Amino acid sequence: MRLGRGKPDASKPVALPGHGDLLTLAMTSGERLPARVLERGVNTLLLAITVATQPLSDGELEGLVVEFTAPHGRVRLQGSIRLEDPAEPDVLRMDAPRSVEVLQEREYVRINAARPVLVYAGSDLLEIQSYTVDLSGGGFLLAGPDTLEIGEELSFQLALNHDVMPISGKARVVRVDRQGRRAAVFHEITDLDRRRLVRFIFECQRTERHRGLREEHDGN
Repeated sequence: MRLGRGKPDASKPVALPGHGDLLTLAMTSGERLPARVLERGVNTLLLAITVATQPLSDGELEGLVVEFTAPHGRVRLQGSIRLEDPAEPDVLRMDAPRSVEVLQEREYVRINAARPVLVYAGSDLLEIQSYTVDLSGGGFLLAGPDTLEIGEELSFQLALNHDVMPISGKARVVRVDRQGRRAAVFHEITDLDRRRLVRFIFECQRTERHRGLREEHDGN
């Protein structure tokens, strides 16, 4: 859940993604392109667009925004962007990046939990069976599918227990880790379903604490 929208603090260094990190290039047209960091310098980034696309025009490059997830929230950067080499239109250089907006997210407790989830994605909303790797009140880490791209929206039905109604809503893929798992943040979920999810996480934590206490007692 979004708490606020912070203005950049000129006294602090600009947060930059790391080498190999996946991110999103947001265009003024609304199109979003997945990309990866090839090189990171003191005040520069070398980026590679990871999908087939037409070469970007000077106007499109000028309005491009780099979006990525940092520990304190989602970060949006702008700067001087140009083609690194005209022969390679999918490789871009960003110089003098500056933070234009930081979207701070409420921190939720996260637990490791493998729960079944139905994912509906793509223009035809194809149903795909997957499962969560971890859960929080703000999103989940999905084991798959590997067809989901950063920035892509999906609908989901998350089963917490077999005897209760699943939690449903919509989420957006914000990160792909090195194991190919997709981190998604909720952007459409009812307050009731979020409370149900937070309650489930709390119950899982309590069960784990009780199990740990029993094991400690048995060990003594």
